[in-house]
Amino acid sequence: MILDIGLLLIGFVVLIKGADWLVIGASSLARKHNVSDLAIGLTVVAFGTSAPEMVVNVFSAIQGHQDIAFGNVIGSNNFNLFVILGIAGLVTPLAVQSSTIYREIPISLFAAILLFFLANDFFLSDKLLLSRIDGLILLAMFVMFLLYVRNQLRNDIPEPEEPHRQYTNLKIWVLIVAGLTGLVAGGRLVVDNAINIATDFGISEKIIGLTIVAAGTSLPELATSVVAAVKKNNDIAVGNIIGSNIFNIFLILGVSSLINPLQYDRSFNGDIYFLAAGTVVLFLLMFTGGRKKLDRWEAAILLSAYILFTALFVVR
Repeated sequence: MILDIGLLLIGFVVLIKGADWLVIGASSLARKHNVSDLAIGLTVVAFGTSAPEMVVNVFSAIQGHQDIAFGNVIGSNNFNLFVILGIAGLVTPLAVQSSTIYREIPISLFAAILLFFLANDFFLSDKLLLSRIDGLILLAMFVMFLLYVRNQLRNDIPEPEEPHRQYTNLKIWVLIVAGLTGLVAGGRLVVDNAINIATDFGISEKIIGLTIVAAGTSLPELATSVVAAVKKNNDIAVGNIIGSNIFNIFLILGVSSLINPLQYDRSFNGDIYFLAAGTVVLFLLMFTGGRKKLDRWEAAILLSAYILFTALFVVR
């Protein structure tokens, strides 16, 4: 038991460090092409910080642990939206661009709704399954999202930024490869030992996925968004979270279900309702208080809602 806990913690450390190297390398590569912070947040940083979820889900799908796969993604998205945006918004009020309010936030809401309908199989009620066809649908939505971002980039004029540390091409690719290696090794440690702990304590894989694994794999998003908020880089802080939530559903669950169709437990519906409701609330908060801004009191609402929801979940 002690060994499992120790290896789980080591896995999280390796995951986070791997994600950190990947983000640094990928961001440096993107900046060489003069890409804006919002675009970097929505794509490069979002992908880098979502990489732990990807690795954990790939191993979970291969090993047939569906509850870990669903719990990791849905739990991570809720953690991102309520906890990370809540903490970042408490650090500093987060100004949000119009495109994020009217396009990216609705896209993340659409992703949650689409997942709900695909997983519940309303047209095939005898099969609660995220099938390979469902996975292809999710991946098609992901491709469409990337095309949307590409179109945004065509009209994007990056604002002048403070100087950033410059890396050689060799160091950039060393960081990217080292980051990916760390993600694979850390992801394997997290999945294997989280399942061992759940078995030893008689805890369901769903609870482990929604709590320990989800929070652990969201630590890169937490670190990235809080640091960005401290540095007043709101576009990275917000774009990272919204982009990660879109990546998690469209890309990660899409890939996971292609590897191995995922049996769905309807008890996850409550967590999807919470995610969808939170996304709608975030949209509405953009029109209260400071317009196009997540004020501190609004961030406190998000954080408090998550604490209450989690407490009710544990009691239930």
